[in-house]
Amino acid sequence: MTDYRPEGALIERNTNKARLKSLFSLKEAMASGDILEARALICDAGHSLITDLNGIRGVIPREDCVIGLDSGKTKDIAIISRVNKAVCFKITDFQADEKGKPYVVLSRKQAQEECLENYINKLSPGDIIPARVTHLEPFGAFVDIGCGISSLIPIDAISVSRISHPSDRFKVGQNIFGIVKEKDEFGRICLSHKELLGSWEENASMFSAGQTVSGIVRSVEDYGIFVELTPNLAGLAEPKENVRIGQQASVYIKSLIPEKMKVKLIIVDAFDAAYQETDLFYFRTQGRMDNFRYSPSESRRVVETIF
Repeated sequence: MTDYRPEGALIERNTNKARLKSLFSLKEAMASGDILEARALICDAGHSLITDLNGIRGVIPREDCVIGLDSGKTKDIAIISRVNKAVCFKITDFQADEKGKPYVVLSRKQAQEECLENYINKLSPGDIIPARVTHLEPFGAFVDIGCGISSLIPIDAISVSRISHPSDRFKVGQNIFGIVKEKDEFGRICLSHKELLGSWEENASMFSAGQTVSGIVRSVEDYGIFVELTPNLAGLAEPKENVRIGQQASVYIKSLIPEKMKVKLIIVDAFDAAYQETDLFYFRTQGRMDNFRYSPSESRRVVETIF
């Protein structure tokens, strides 16, 4: 069964490398209808993509570079932006140039159409899927959910702890997981992310009163300072001078109050530092969810997502 992953997931796999090894193996791949990957080296003047298939030139004609190009829904920038990145494709033909040198005709569009038909169109709200971050905007993160097909995670769906920009949580090229939030009338998928990062109780169980732990300052208000302990858990500290959004913080945990979903903190220190980002910790990475309740059972306020 074909594994329809975001572009870049196949390129280093041994099975993909074996298919690109020779003209004979490429013909075998065409006969079996395999989806392969290679790096796009050039976008020529006609906006065809040129790849290197282990010394054999591969050409994706402009009209076969991406779905939606013929209808105008997709612009040529979607082709140009693939240069120096992995592209998926199916092999459609073998030809020779004017000097008699063989080259391979490829279609990324066919790979995307197959991915849509056999995978993406069959997804439903609540399904948990892998994704790869492709670019970040103030309103959300665009991700590849399979064969270069894009989906959006709105900024308020990235984590429970509020962030000022998706770059506070993600970086381009990062492999993440998402959960299908909804599908519109055109079949386009919108993802959420925060439900996979755990409930209040799951996150709070990693801490206890009396500890001093690290955090990130996410909001500075007149009444206090919000410090993120995990992407889905933030606490409120008393006001402190010269504390700024984005600073690292050392905080003392005064108390964790499940019935109010509150974590009371005291800032020991806040400072500027560019620490290496740690990988996101997911409580769930597969299967599906019908609903997600963030709030503890003893909380009067119910925070829940229904898929």
